[in-house]
Amino acid sequence: MQLIAAPSNLGLSPLRPNHQPGTWRAPAALIAAGLLQAVKARAFKELPRPTYSAEAQPGTRLRNGHAMRSFNLALADLVAEAGRQGDFALVIGGDCSILLGALAGARRSGALSLIHIDGHSDFRHPGNYDPEQSLGALAGMDLALATGRGEALATEWPGISGPLVAENQVVQLGERENRDENFLWPDVNHTAINRIDVFQALGIGPAAVLQRIAGTLDQVPGQGFWLHLDIDVLDQALMPAVDSPGSPGIAPDDLVQIISPLVADQRCRGMTVTVFDPDLDPDGRYAATIVGILAQLPFPRRLSE
Repeated sequence: MQLIAAPSNLGLSPLRPNHQPGTWRAPAALIAAGLLQAVKARAFKELPRPTYSAEAQPGTRLRNGHAMRSFNLALADLVAEAGRQGDFALVIGGDCSILLGALAGARRSGALSLIHIDGHSDFRHPGNYDPEQSLGALAGMDLALATGRGEALATEWPGISGPLVAENQVVQLGERENRDENFLWPDVNHTAINRIDVFQALGIGPAAVLQRIAGTLDQVPGQGFWLHLDIDVLDQALMPAVDSPGSPGIAPDDLVQIISPLVADQRCRGMTVTVFDPDLDPDGRYAATIVGILAQLPFPRRLSE
């Protein structure tokens, strides 16, 4: 298994003037908390931190759009190389925009399904907001972009025809705001995405959640898949060190039960872990929580094993 550090904060909006979100510090903080030893990575690779800007850029209404694309193209190369070497790719972010680069790299070896575990569906796109009124923050758009909705800058990738993933090959697990009257992207409810909100997940339990996921994966039995974990799917009482914490969440033990058979599945090409902000974790307790969860997962040494 290869661990790839993707220290990006490009997809997040500043919380105040001159603020830069701290997610770019997450890989270093998690490594300092023992991540390399916990997951027994065979190799470690690290992308350089990209330059963040809060200002609009020419030719795009995506915040940091051009920098995001360059960063994700470099990430795609690392993920693709891990796949060529027969290694599972564990990509540690960074914000959720890194999902696009990870998928673009993994897609070089064929079509993919996506298991998107996140407290938010991240389905913002020009069909449900006006990009002329505000810049698009990619961390709230990654699933929409991955399924082909949005600017070509973030939806069209070299060597890939069509979207990174077909919507009927996506499972979204953990959304906690879809039952609110002011839900930001209600059109996600009218897609072919297999949606399991946090309330359903808590009601049916991990075994039934895995059955729902298998229903999507088994539609194309031999097809690989990618696993995306945004740690804000945990309850804010346990994980407040994220940009958009909330309740309820999936309990850590349940999360381990759900993810373990997925990372052990030979079809799983890799995993992204995103949106931890060490600036909100001054004593390192939440970094230790994340490392503790990842340490319990049965990552393969090689994809063929």
